Amino acid sequence: MVGFQSSDDAGVYRLDDETALVLTADFITPPVDDPYVFGQIGAANALSDVYAMGGRPIACLNLIGFPSRRLGPEVLEGIVEGALSKITEAGAVLAGGHTTDDEEPKFGLSVTGVVHPERYWHNTGARPGDLLILTKPIGSGVLFNANLKGWVSDAAVKACLNTTTALNKTAADVIAGFDVHAATDVTGFGLAGHALEIATGSGLTLEIAAADVPVMPEARQMYEKGVGTGANAANRELIRDATRFDAALPDRHDEVFVDPQTSGGLLVSVPPDQGRSLLTALHDAGEEAARIIGFAKPLDGSAHIIFA
Repeated sequence: MVGFQSSDDAGVYRLDDETALVLTADFITPPVDDPYVFGQIGAANALSDVYAMGGRPIACLNLIGFPSRRLGPEVLEGIVEGALSKITEAGAVLAGGHTTDDEEPKFGLSVTGVVHPERYWHNTGARPGDLLILTKPIGSGVLFNANLKGWVSDAAVKACLNTTTALNKTAADVIAGFDVHAATDVTGFGLAGHALEIATGSGLTLEIAAADVPVMPEARQMYEKGVGTGANAANRELIRDATRFDAALPDRHDEVFVDPQTSGGLLVSVPPDQGRSLLTALHDAGEEAARIIGFAKPLDGSAHIIFA
């Protein structure tokens, strides 16, 4: 039902009239030194693809690259234990996996989920007038890099880790009670890149209020100090011909919109008469960072994304 053609977050394969499989795989390099937290972030990041399709994770396989000649077995055990804590929280099981020897640690999951074949979410289908809701703040990419330099406060690091280790399960459960026209999760291409997938796939423009986008503490300050990521330039090139920045922003503040996210939030497009109710429901469920960040409208010239 869904393959690679639409650059969606996962594949969807119909089994019968009641059940379809949601299939995905993702892995990352360590954004932190703590093996347990690395495992939590890697697992949450991979599980998110199933939630972004409206599915429920049921079984996972570990995907591990590990430098066994440099790091001891306790590090590997910590990574897997961290991942297992998130897999269990998701209500899924760890069924096995595969480990290869690698120069740099890498960890992720292959995840199988289930969804009703008439109720999965797509990253296309947004309609003019829809409101856009983002469930997590952005900025993890630059914060992880700045933390390596010791430039980020302990409070900001803690807030970033609280966000990136959090599953999108609660948000997805709440959103499932509303009419979802389009959905994705915000990961490596940044907010602008993933919003562009929705906009181009839906044939319209997404107007995003730059001031309304939730941003992690100190992320913009790190860009002001000259910190960046290896993906910012590529992400900006990806959106260059289809994005317009109308908002008057301080120098380098627009970089946060192409900041590559790890285990980012869900970005959903819902009918205008449901947006406020959905936001309230998310806040009531504990998703306090969720915000309405813009709306969809007919295509505005060549600009699929406008930061106003």
